Amino acid sequence: MQQTYRVTGMTCAACSARVEKVTSRLPGVNQSQVNLLAGTMKIDYDESALTPEQIVQAVEDAGYGAYLPEAASAEKTSAPAAGSNITAANQERSQTLAEMKFRIIVSVCFLIPLMVVAMGPMVGLNLPGLSGDHGVMTRAVTQLLLTLPPMLVNRVYYTRGIKALLHRAPNMDSLIAVGSGAAFLYSLVTLYRMAWALGGGDGIIAMELGDNLYFDSAAMILTLVTLGKFFETRSKGKTGQALEKLMDLAPKTATVERNGQELELPLEQVAAGDLVIVRPGDRIPVDGVVEEGTSSVDNSAL
Repeated sequence: MQQTYRVTGMTCAACSARVEKVTSRLPGVNQSQVNLLAGTMKIDYDESALTPEQIVQAVEDAGYGAYLPEAASAEKTSAPAAGSNITAANQERSQTLAEMKFRIIVSVCFLIPLMVVAMGPMVGLNLPGLSGDHGVMTRAVTQLLLTLPPMLVNRVYYTRGIKALLHRAPNMDSLIAVGSGAAFLYSLVTLYRMAWALGGGDGIIAMELGDNLYFDSAAMILTLVTLGKFFETRSKGKTGQALEKLMDLAPKTATVERNGQELELPLEQVAAGDLVIVRPGDRIPVDGVVEEGTSSVDNSAL
C-alpha cells in the first residue's frame, strides 16, 4: 500500500534524512521517500504489518509531525490530484512566512535598543543611567530584559533543536539552540558574578565583567537566522508555486480505446497496455510508445 503523508517541522536536509531513516526501519515498510521542498513523505508498506497511526507515531517520536491529507481519506480508487501536495505545502508555507515576519519584527524592535545599550559605551555613547560605575548593573539587567522577548518569540529553535539532540539526531535548529543558549547562559552567570562583586564592594571587577556580556549575541543569532529562514522559505514558496503551475499543465483525463470504444478516463484509471488516443492539439497524458500516426508535439512543458 502506498500513502503520502504531510510532514511538519522539517527545516533542513538532515531533518528529511532523519524522517526517512526512521520510517524505513519500521516493520513492513518497503520504501520511504521524503520530499523536503514539498514537505511530504511517500511510503510504501504492508498494511497487514503496519498502520498509519504507527507511522505517524514514529515520525512524532523522531521530533516531527505527520498526518494524512484529507485527500488520502477518500476512496482508494480516487487518488489525490498531482499538485494537491504542493498546494497544501504552499498554504502551510504562507502561514509560516506570516509567523516568521512577526518574529522578525519583534526581534528587531528589541535587538536595536539592545545593541545600543550593549555597544554604546564602547563607542563613547553616553547613556544616562547606564554608563559609568553606577550604571554597570543597570546596563547589564537592561540587556537581559531586552534579550528575553527575541528568545521567547523564537523559542521554536530551542524546542525543536533540543528535541533533536535528545533523539541523538542534531540538526540546524540544534546548532542554533546551542549557540544562542550558550551565549545567554554564560552572560547570565556573568550577571550573577557582577552582583556578587558589587555586593562585596568590588566595582572594578564588576566593570570588567560588564564588558563580557553576550546577551546581544544570543538575540542577534536568533534574529539573523530567522531572517535567513524567512528568505529561504519565501524562495521555496516561489518554487512550489512554479511546480504547481507546471502540474496544472498536465491533462487530467485521457482518451482510451477499450473493447472498440473510446472512453475518456481520469489518468488514475489508465492502465499499462491501454491504447491511448492523442488527437492533434491534445497534450500527451501518459508515457508510452507511438503505435500509429504522425504529428508534432509541443515540448515547452519539458
